[in-house]
Amino acid sequence: MASVQHSIKLVALRTGLSAHVIRIWEKRYGAVEPERTDTNRRLYSREQIERLALLRELTQGGQSIGQVAKLPTPKLRHLVAELVGANRRAVRPLPRGPASGLFLEGCVAAVKALDSVALDEALKRAATALGAQGLLQRVVAPLAQTIGDLWRDGTLTAAHEHFASAAIRVFLGQATRPFGGTENAPVLVVATPAGQVHELGALIVGAMAANLGWHVTYLGASLPAAEIAGAAKQNRAHAVALSLVYPEDDPGLEGELTRLRELLPPEVVLLTGGRAMPAYLNVIKKIGAVQTKDLSDLSATLDDLRKPAKKKKTRF
Repeated sequence: MASVQHSIKLVALRTGLSAHVIRIWEKRYGAVEPERTDTNRRLYSREQIERLALLRELTQGGQSIGQVAKLPTPKLRHLVAELVGANRRAVRPLPRGPASGLFLEGCVAAVKALDSVALDEALKRAATALGAQGLLQRVVAPLAQTIGDLWRDGTLTAAHEHFASAAIRVFLGQATRPFGGTENAPVLVVATPAGQVHELGALIVGAMAANLGWHVTYLGASLPAAEIAGAAKQNRAHAVALSLVYPEDDPGLEGELTRLRELLPPEVVLLTGGRAMPAYLNVIKKIGAVQTKDLSDLSATLDDLRKPAKKKKTRF
């Protein structure tokens, strides 16, 4: 027990893992088994700190925590040594063929490494091979899903998610600049409501709409209902699209969605989508918002919404 003396706060500082991730790895994967004080506080040994640090290196290098969490420490050391050696060798370029799975793997690896150059290159090759819609539906959307899954199981940190969002925002902004529709194209406001802090889904929606000829006003993540409604009115928007990704149990979101619908003019269509959307179906149905299941469904919905937009000009 003498060596078991380190608090979870100190362990987090020494390993670079958050306390939240350490607890998940302990409870879900059995990575370590800390001692407990009489007041139920966790205490970690130096050996356990080493294990957690090794596991962090391996997960950032691409290993699944579920596959390595219970390996003996000597095996973890060996795998980390192999990983360090591999990282010193030149990275092979991604294939230039239309294999979207390989492009996705390259993007995930670049995000894990926080390598903006590699991520930009992977996205460029995917766009060249697959086209704009193929890039969004077969690479960027699965990438957002994968990043979310890896963040939830502790493989990626919030820093990785923010890095990916920033890099993809820049890339999609440049890629969609040639699009944007005619002068009379309808306007779509895209955002995530207050409390929804993950914006990759919203970025994808905005890029999809721009590629389909809409004028997109992108507001970003976690905006109050009043600000979204204000932007919609100012820009004479034909529709507002909301991405709902995480969390799935926000007690304040029902009020935000209800208030947004009340503040928007009745003729403005409210679209919702994202992996958390099923958790809020009751309020979505109550306010009459349109549900989009995936990007293909969104594309068809946006095409349908353009038909009335061509016949008459929206008034406020």
